[in-house]
Order: sequence, then C-alpha cells, then structure tokens
Amino acid sequence: MRAAVLGSPIAHSLSPVLHRAGYAALGLTRWRYDRREVTADRLAEVVGDLGAEWRGLSLTMPLKEAAFAVAASVSEVARRAGAINTLVRRGDGAWDATNTDVAGIVAALRGADHDGRGCVLGSGATARSAVLALADLGVREVSIAARNPQAAADAVLLGERLGMRARALPLADWVQDPARLVISTVPPTASATVGGLLEGPGGGLPREMTLLDVGYADWPTPLARAVLAHGGAVVSGLDMLVHQAAAQFALFTGYTAPVEAMMAAGRAALGRSADLP
Repeated sequence: MRAAVLGSPIAHSLSPVLHRAGYAALGLTRWRYDRREVTADRLAEVVGDLGAEWRGLSLTMPLKEAAFAVAASVSEVARRAGAINTLVRRGDGAWDATNTDVAGIVAALRGADHDGRGCVLGSGATARSAVLALADLGVREVSIAARNPQAAADAVLLGERLGMRARALPLADWVQDPARLVISTVPPTASATVGGLLEGPGGGLPREMTLLDVGYADWPTPLARAVLAHGGAVVSGLDMLVHQAAAQFALFTGYTAPVEAMMAAGRAALGRSADLP
C-alpha cells in the first residue's frame, strides 16, 4: 500500500517522517510513504497515473486549491475552507477530498483560553482553515490581518457565514488590539517583521495570549520568540502538523494513528528537545 505527500517545493516536508513513524509503531510493514515534487499544472496528470496500490495523498502548497479539479467528492470542511490537503482513494478508483488542517489546528489549540475573540495573520488557504478552526473552538469574533486587507475577503466572508463577526485589517495593525488567541499563517520570511511590530507604538499582548505559529522549522520562529518575550504562550506548527497527519493516517490506513510516536519522530527530525514549546 502506498501514500505520499505532493507539493512544490517538497524536500522540506516532514510528512514522510510522521507517517513512516506511524507505520513502524503499528507494524504496518506493507505500507510505504514518500514525497513527490508536483506543481499545480501537473497534479491531474500525476494523480491520474497512480496505480491501484495508492491509498492516499497529502497535499501541500500549491496544490490545495488545484485539487478540486481531481476530486470526485469534496467534504464540507474542505469546501468551506476552499482548500484540500487530503485525497483518499475510493473502491472505484476515484478520489475523495477533505481538509485535515482544520482538525489539526483544533487539536493543537484544544484547551487554550480565549475571550471569544481570535486573530488570524495571513490570508491564504491555511488562513481560511484557521477561521474554521477558531469557529470550532468557540471564537465568535475574528480579525484577519493581511498585508493587503482585500486579499482577506474570502476569509472574512467565511467567518460571516459561520456566524462570526469578521473583519479585515492591515497586517501591521494586528498588535493594536490583539486577541488572546492568534494563529499565524505568515511565511518564515515575514515572521521577524510581524514579531517586530510588538516593539512598536501600541504594541503589546493581552494577558494569557496564545499564539499558534504554523511554522515548525527553525523553531521558535522570530514571531514566536517575540510573543514569548512579551509573556505570551506559543504552540508550534509541529503540533498542528502531527495532528493533521494523524487524521490523514487514519483515513489512509483505517487504523487510529499513534500520535505520540509521530510527535516524537517529528521532534527528533527537527532536533527539538521535549521541553521546547
């Protein structure tokens, strides 16, 4: 049985480490998980050429929106997010699509306090998943902070459809009235700039603020370090990654994922000690 993660670039992906650790922990010796460089324009071709031994595909950028064209069915959560990160092979050879990023975010933030308000930094596919997750966590007012607030229109509309009070604001303004629960989806190249805003006029954190930064390489990110320095709590993107991979693992194999084994493998691959957040 085979599965893989597809995307471009893909060499950095930890998904093979996580899924293989799950196979090893459960003794699933017939399962194989790989990574493959695939651009959006080649996704349909690549998926169409896969043999019957293929059971599941994990999708990363830039494939989360392109996957709608190859899916025979799309789950409600993926449709709402406008993003697919999982394709599961059906008995007839077609592919069912879903989104496990939302479940990954919810699991990573389960138990985090909030005052009914949340903030999402960024405006792409993962930002929309973050809005869905915040709604599941009971947040009823959400701000989407983006370099171009117009780019956040889809995330704002999604929040409104979920019954939330939603607004867009410039990324530089997120520190002016920060929520107690913040999810950052900004790329590593922007992390230092966004974190640096905490040092500017009006910067500061509310009491007991929690940040989930979807980044997991070179942890803590500059933004996470800035939040820690100001007394906030941080959750690494590795937590989200492991929990969304665990949901995929179950869909692909039919077995409950060994989350602790997968988390340990991810930490080891990143050279991260267990006492780091």
